[in-house]
Amino acid sequence: MKTVYLVRHAKSSWDYPHLDDRDRPLKGRGIRDAHLMADYVAEQTDVTPTLYASPATRALHTAMIFARHFQISLDAVRVQEELYESTAERVRTLLRGLPQNEDAVMIFGHNPTFEEFIDQCLHQPLGHVPTAAVACLHFPVEAWQDLDFEAELLFFDFPKNLKAT
Repeated sequence: MKTVYLVRHAKSSWDYPHLDDRDRPLKGRGIRDAHLMADYVAEQTDVTPTLYASPATRALHTAMIFARHFQISLDAVRVQEELYESTAERVRTLLRGLPQNEDAVMIFGHNPTFEEFIDQCLHQPLGHVPTAAVACLHFPVEAWQDLDFEAELLFFDFPKNLKAT
């Protein structure tokens, strides 16, 4: 079985209008929310996933925060160009090409791609995927190459939910 954690990048800053979209940094709140969610996800699992991130600064910074919480070297975060301005189909293609020895992966990226991917896998709308949200999907396949849009949602959470408890 294969497990995919889809992590939408944390809240980014719009304070630098001269920056290209790829270069927008995280806001202070985004950094705090990423730490909150990384702690939460680390408590939910006993596996160390392989991390894949969009090259956008906000997604890569979110991935780096999660890497620290999972005690993964920052050098181990794999930047994937196809996760920026992506589609659900491109995410599926990326997953299908992963090494077979990786049973759990964490992907850091963007909306609307993640909402579309999750909705296709669950065959029903999950709803809005806010910044720093994490959806954990379990795919009933032994090999990544067999992955299709068919998954079970193990959990879905986001900072506002965790702050409310």
